[in-house]
Amino acid sequence: MKRFERLEQIRRMDPFREASEIYRLTSAYEFPWDFTRALELALYRTYAVPAIGRLLAETAELTDRTQKRYDDTSLLLGAVVEHGFDSEQGRTAIRRINQMHGSYDISNDDMRYVLCTFVVMPRRWIDAYGWRRLSRHEIVASAVHYGTLGGYMGIQDVPESYEDFETCLDAYEEAHFGWDENARRVSDATLDLMASWYPRPLAPLLRTSTLALLDDPLLRAFRYPTPSAATRTLVRRAVRARGRAVRLLPPRRAPHFARQNWEIKGYPNGFRLDDLGTRPVPGVRGCPVRQIGPSAVE
Repeated sequence: MKRFERLEQIRRMDPFREASEIYRLTSAYEFPWDFTRALELALYRTYAVPAIGRLLAETAELTDRTQKRYDDTSLLLGAVVEHGFDSEQGRTAIRRINQMHGSYDISNDDMRYVLCTFVVMPRRWIDAYGWRRLSRHEIVASAVHYGTLGGYMGIQDVPESYEDFETCLDAYEEAHFGWDENARRVSDATLDLMASWYPRPLAPLLRTSTLALLDDPLLRAFRYPTPSAATRTLVRRAVRARGRAVRLLPPRRAPHFARQNWEIKGYPNGFRLDDLGTRPVPGVRGCPVRQIGPSAVE
């Protein structure tokens, strides 16, 4: 297989009828590393909305059990991508997501914003740092895939196109990003988790590098110091250089799914999808997203 042969395959597919298959090819074959980083950043951005960050701190899932929360989120979302919405595994993953989310009352707007980050951040990350830019087919397929997920989660007024997702995200961040002490605790815990995956002496360097990849509104919301222009340039050039290097490598022949990510540490002996996540008492310790209406996958 040649480097651009899979992209040619994707361009022959229907981005509406075959959206999830295109998304699977893009995320598991073309850009597995980039999608992992972009979805980490997508979830991280949500903490800067005080209502979301504060509630995440109250649940303590991302401050006291950070690795488990990271693992469970990656595995549940990844199961839908790997197996599809109509598979037993996909239905189980969505059911668990809805059971957790249904335990806490939060606005549909916050839920929709979280969904928007899953669509917009991978496109922005890959266009900036990937070995190639996303094609129009891949962009449309991503919006359709997550629009379908939003429907299964009971989210109302889901955007209908990538451009609508992007407009919704930008407007929501402009209106709602802000400081919250507890949200900062969640952010710090997440940065500490990412640093813990590498040798301890590298922790300060990794934290500085991560902050250099964040945009100014996000830094201001958490009241982090702005990295110097030189630091930002160095870090971002290094990530771009990785993308250029990947472009020169042979294309991936086997898929790489979320469950294969080495950052997932909590299940060395395997896992059952139905056991993942939390089982909070409704109204006491739940997730900062609620299910609107009956689940489509109960």
